Amino acid sequence: MNAKLGWTLAALAVALGYHFFGWRGVALAGSGMVFWLLLQFSRAMRVMRTAGGAPMGTVPSAVMFNARLHAGMRLMNILMLTRSLGEKVADEPETWRWHDGAGDSVQVVLRAGRCSHWTLSRAAAAPASP
Repeated sequence: MNAKLGWTLAALAVALGYHFFGWRGVALAGSGMVFWLLLQFSRAMRVMRTAGGAPMGTVPSAVMFNARLHAGMRLMNILMLTRSLGEKVADEPETWRWHDGAGDSVQVVLRAGRCSHWTLSRAAAAPASP
C-alpha cells in the first residue's frame, strides 16, 4: 500500500471518529491503527521465522521462482515465495541470490526496497551419453 494513502486513511479515521463520537471515536480509530500495525508486525515475524528456519539462499526450483517474480515486489513478498533468506551478492545495487539443488540460480536486484529486475542463471546441461 502507498504510504501517503495509509496516512490519509488514518487521519480520515481520526477526523471522522472525532466528528461522530468525540474522543471515544478518536480512541476507537487509534485502536484500529494499533491493531493494523500489530497484524503487519505479526505477518513479518511469521515470514522471517519461516525463512530463518530454511537453508540460506535455497529454493525448491529456481525456474519456478523465476516464473513467479515480477517487478515491484517487496522483499517481504519475495521471502514469502522462497521461504528462505537469500545470499547477499552486492550492496549497490542491493542484490540477492537464491539457488536450487540442480545448480540453477536467480539473482534479484532491489531498488528502493522493490524488485527492479532479476536474472535466471541455468546450470550447464550434462552432455548426453550415446
